[in-house]
Amino acid sequence: MTRGIYVSATTPGSGKTLVSLGLADALHRRADRIGFFRPITSAADPGQDPTVAMLRRMYQLAPDVCRAGMTSSEARALLAAGRREEIDARAVEIFSAIAKNCDVVIVEGTELTGQDAAVEFDLNARLANNLGLPMLAVVGAGGLAAAEIADAVDVARKELASEKCTLLAMLVNRADPSDLDAIKAAVRPGLSSRPVYVIPEIAEISRPTVGEVASALGLRQMAGSSELERDVHAIKVAAMTVGNFLHLLEANDLVIVPGDRADVMVATLASAFSPEFPVPSGMVLTGGLAPDPHVLPFLAHAPFPVFASDDDTYSTARAVSEVRSEIHSGQRRKVAAALGAWARSVDEAELLDRLTLPRPATMTPLRFLHELIERARSERKHIVLPEGSDARVLAAAEILHRRDVCDLTILGSVQAVEEQAASQGIELRGITIVDPASSPLRESFAVEYQRLRAHKGVDLDRAREVMADGSYFGTMMVQLGHVDGMVSGAAHTTANTIRPALEFVKTRPGVRIVSSVFLMLLADRVLVYGDCAVNPEPNEEQLADIAIASAETAVQFGVEPRIAMLSYSTGGSGSGEAVEQVRRATELARAARPDLAIEGPIQYDAAVDASIAASKLPASTVAGQATVFIFPDLNTGNNTYKAVQQSSGAVAVGPVLQGLNKPINDLSRGCTVEDIVNTVAITAIQAQGPAEPTEAKDS
Repeated sequence: MTRGIYVSATTPGSGKTLVSLGLADALHRRADRIGFFRPITSAADPGQDPTVAMLRRMYQLAPDVCRAGMTSSEARALLAAGRREEIDARAVEIFSAIAKNCDVVIVEGTELTGQDAAVEFDLNARLANNLGLPMLAVVGAGGLAAAEIADAVDVARKELASEKCTLLAMLVNRADPSDLDAIKAAVRPGLSSRPVYVIPEIAEISRPTVGEVASALGLRQMAGSSELERDVHAIKVAAMTVGNFLHLLEANDLVIVPGDRADVMVATLASAFSPEFPVPSGMVLTGGLAPDPHVLPFLAHAPFPVFASDDDTYSTARAVSEVRSEIHSGQRRKVAAALGAWARSVDEAELLDRLTLPRPATMTPLRFLHELIERARSERKHIVLPEGSDARVLAAAEILHRRDVCDLTILGSVQAVEEQAASQGIELRGITIVDPASSPLRESFAVEYQRLRAHKGVDLDRAREVMADGSYFGTMMVQLGHVDGMVSGAAHTTANTIRPALEFVKTRPGVRIVSSVFLMLLADRVLVYGDCAVNPEPNEEQLADIAIASAETAVQFGVEPRIAMLSYSTGGSGSGEAVEQVRRATELARAARPDLAIEGPIQYDAAVDASIAASKLPASTVAGQATVFIFPDLNTGNNTYKAVQQSSGAVAVGPVLQGLNKPINDLSRGCTVEDIVNTVAITAIQAQGPAEPTEAKDS
């Protein structure tokens, strides 16, 4: 039976979309098929509902399971005509159609607004009852004291009980962050004694970006950076002398200035390019006035966007002040902040234990990547990122921090990192920045490096020089336990990342070789490919080592290891040195780990196709259902993973390094921000230690 949750506001301004997003993220990791339904949308067209659009995009939901019903104007007309039953009937009809293809459906009720608030409250309660869904009631805490919030929770409970609604949970949202403890203490549990979760107001969500301001006001961009995701922290109207204006200017202010004030424009540009002064989020030139032609070339190089408005300065400033951002804009930085707040404030396991959900039968790429974040968050670790000069690394660090995934340290010149972040509109508050060249740790790290490399003739002066390098400094942070893992390679070669680790982190006891795997995320399962990135021509002992290490990595990421030692021949059908090497490697791996299911030599088709396996190796416990694939050499492995990735649409996550004493991972120099986020999550999970073998998630 399809289960669902009705998310309903009980007070105006509840911010319930954050709750719907948090639920969608949690349920997507726990059910195969989720749906989303808004019976009544405030959009002019049900097909244009912004929350629906965001969830479709984020969770790859088809239009038939993620949709809106009717517009609020349609609903009001039906209510005015006394045709309330038609609203119910249409909602039940659409929900039933969605439910046929889903295991669980999130239904989001209307926002309570103005004079219609009491009507909407009653309407939401009635819809929840007619759909047969328990309600997650959201109380908006904005502007209320702790005692008032507690009373609002009690009133909502009584009102919903009088409507005979089944209450799944009460949740307080948009609470004053400075008053959280008092609010939690004041809110009383209901008859079930279940906790009432309290989520704070998140400034990063409510602040509009310069892009949202430009869109809302119909501004045209005339110069400057094309980066429109910069948050607007405040508005500064330039109606004073330059000296007084610069004294008041702060980072991420939106500067509003008449188009003929060349002095303010030049001063703002000078501030943005000076490391001692703040960088604004953008500039709006008002009055339809064209700036001085001598200033235009400077504005073209502004590290922030410059817009033009035909309205006067006062009207423009007033209009900007009324722009409010919403989560449903779908911007990844706002979504990250929302999901981070949800994760910090809500015990998902306790909340969803109140429902009975079917166990997922498949592992989709999207679910796997979302689970990475959740697993990394479950046991907090500290990861160092040595490449503080790379904007992608800084953007990924901001997202990881907002999602509350792990603690982070970025290496680089503090001034240079902060300037780079400011120029990109990236906020790094709460993230530690360390300059290896000036860090107090450099000397002790150099002493330790000299001790470890004395047999190679390294003296202390050379060690000090080496420890100014971010890769070496970061690796030593891992080695000495200052952090739990390192991710590098966005701006450096694999050798730059691995060399320091091989010099003094070394391999785990009993491991002969550092190797790598790619986690191949297919449509319905996860496969492990090794080694596709590090070792060009491994010998039989090394192949056996790679197989065992890859099996351990598979277990760590929830894949039951069934290992295929790949060759161009299956079983005893072929001969030749290459086949014999794989055969010997298989025997060595079996002898070292008799508990593992290992088959080899075996061809790829026999490893994955049950019908081919039945004819070639009918007695094998691996053939036809392999999950870990060990390639005979780098040429074969690298080409195969890329061929599968490109031809099947599989998502390749990695390379994930294995065999080292401490978790250190390499990035491709072409990596995206999302790749860095995923690799940091993987590294944090590796730092949590080996996982116990589990039943296959991908079968």
